[in-house]
Amino acid sequence: MNRQANHSIVGRRISGVNEPLTVHVKAAEKKRKRTGLSKYLYLLPAALLIVGVIGYPIVRALILSLYAYNPLSSGKTFVGLKNYVGVLSDSTFLKAMSNTAIWVIGCVFFQVVFGLLGAVLLNQNFRGRGVIRGLTLIPWATPSVLAAMMWMWILDGNYGLLNDILMRIGLIVHPIPWISQTGTAMASLMLIDVWQGIPYFAVMLLAAMQTIPGDLLEAAKLDGAGAWKAFWKVVFPLMLPTLMITTILRIVWTASYMDLMMVVTQGGPAYSTLTIPLASYYRAYTDLKYGEATAMAGIQALLLLIVVVLYLRLMSNKGALDNGK
Repeated sequence: MNRQANHSIVGRRISGVNEPLTVHVKAAEKKRKRTGLSKYLYLLPAALLIVGVIGYPIVRALILSLYAYNPLSSGKTFVGLKNYVGVLSDSTFLKAMSNTAIWVIGCVFFQVVFGLLGAVLLNQNFRGRGVIRGLTLIPWATPSVLAAMMWMWILDGNYGLLNDILMRIGLIVHPIPWISQTGTAMASLMLIDVWQGIPYFAVMLLAAMQTIPGDLLEAAKLDGAGAWKAFWKVVFPLMLPTLMITTILRIVWTASYMDLMMVVTQGGPAYSTLTIPLASYYRAYTDLKYGEATAMAGIQALLLLIVVVLYLRLMSNKGALDNGK
């Protein structure tokens, strides 16, 4: 009897220990499942906002590009890929494509070069460094329309400040119509955009430079590396991820930018400054061919997607996505 009683007591103790553990494990599993589900519930409002604000207009534009649509007519006519074929065979659009390529490559290249140089200079120790850094942001903070009007006065072919300075120092004899002739119109617009975009790169790259530990530079100096070699071997690889992301964003922004052309040249002279966004705008609001206009925008979006994917793959193969490692 005593042995049976002891066995029963032990069994109760064991069951008494196991039951709370089992209940605790099951409760933890349920809590974990609820937590995993709640993460998606928290993301749901943002996902719906993104789909509504970004996804719906994209789908709507792709559908509209398959129709011949004039808002003043009675309705839409399905034409399939006819809009794309017509746009790609249009000499004006092909000219806009080549202008866009020149515009994006030229502007982003010079902004990267001078922005990197500006970041290096702003990273030095000198009196008034904080004030200079603040003043550097003025071009970037200037509204596009205001910057365009200011530069129109500077580049004016008759009374422009630039012509006056060049004539006074003897570099030119007669005023040059910078924004009124095909040979200099695109270069003039690129000058304005580069002036306005350099601070963006300078500030972003300066922020990346200031996150680099000073111990790495000290170690490079102890190994005999000079300032130039230490920059390219230590600083620049660690800045590369920031430079990559900044360049991608600037490529997309520059390709979609049309305010400057609209205010200064309106795409002229002789379509020399006509880019895809401006051509799409004119096709929609001047020719009232909304289907062809959205087809132009779709082609530009596809080209930008290809460029970004190739750029990311190139940078990934070089290790830029691994924080410079």
